[in-house]
Amino acid sequence: MKIGFIGLGNMGAAMAANLIKAGHEVTAYNRSPDKAAPLVTMGAQPAASVADACRGDLVITMLANDAAVEAVTFGTGDTGAGILGSLSEGAIHVSSSTVSTALAERLAHAHSEAGQGFVSAPVFGRPEAAAAAKLFVVVAGAATTVATVSPVFDAIGQRTFVLGTDPAAASLVKISGNFLIASVIESLGEAMALVSKAGVDKQQYLDLLTSTLFDAPVYRTYGGLLAREEFSPAGFAATLGLKDVKLALAAGDELQVPLPVASLLRDRFLTLLATGGGELDWSAVGALSAWEAGAQHPGRE
Repeated sequence: MKIGFIGLGNMGAAMAANLIKAGHEVTAYNRSPDKAAPLVTMGAQPAASVADACRGDLVITMLANDAAVEAVTFGTGDTGAGILGSLSEGAIHVSSSTVSTALAERLAHAHSEAGQGFVSAPVFGRPEAAAAAKLFVVVAGAATTVATVSPVFDAIGQRTFVLGTDPAAASLVKISGNFLIASVIESLGEAMALVSKAGVDKQQYLDLLTSTLFDAPVYRTYGGLLAREEFSPAGFAATLGLKDVKLALAAGDELQVPLPVASLLRDRFLTLLATGGGELDWSAVGALSAWEAGAQHPGRE
């Protein structure tokens, strides 16, 4: 397939590389053009603009937040013509960004009005999983459109979960999953602060947990980062963690679902950002408990 890829951060660059490896023709665009250079050496075509990335069968966006997705889709002074005005009729926009349910609905409606397809396809997995094509892809959109783009998901992930035809459903599931991960990070951090202050080795404690009560990837991955205090470089920045918790709270407001733990997490992320930890990995929010108990702050030398 002829695929445009917009957004070449830690996740996007790895996903685009796997599409090239799978034999797709990839045209890559990023606001910082140098980010496309490694993909060009693999065979991708560089795009000078958003419009240049929209000449094929579909375009994939992997961007930081609602504002970035809105800018490249609807077009602004910075981006020029957006995806909506550049895709041909019948072409498809696949959004793999973690965005609000409201934006997913808006994108679906706008592309439908333009005679274009839209699929919401956020992913679970950190950059190392993206590089290994081991992401879990959460998909929602019209059945025929999803079927058309399924080779894309096969190239970037180990399993695809199709949740129906409403793109907002995929966004909501992704938001809820990130809320759960943040909850695990916070609770692990509190437990580790408790035992480590009493002299228990954090790695030994984690080995016990993941060999007995909590043998799950999220505990092994984030517990390991906490035990090693490995918060930089960030695989997923704390600023993005705060953004996703806010998305969960916004969805709770809309659906009238109280989320008291999410409210706590918002305050924990705000504390991390306010004290210098915004560029750390979001797992650093779990280290705040140790800092409050007297250990060194994760955002300070």
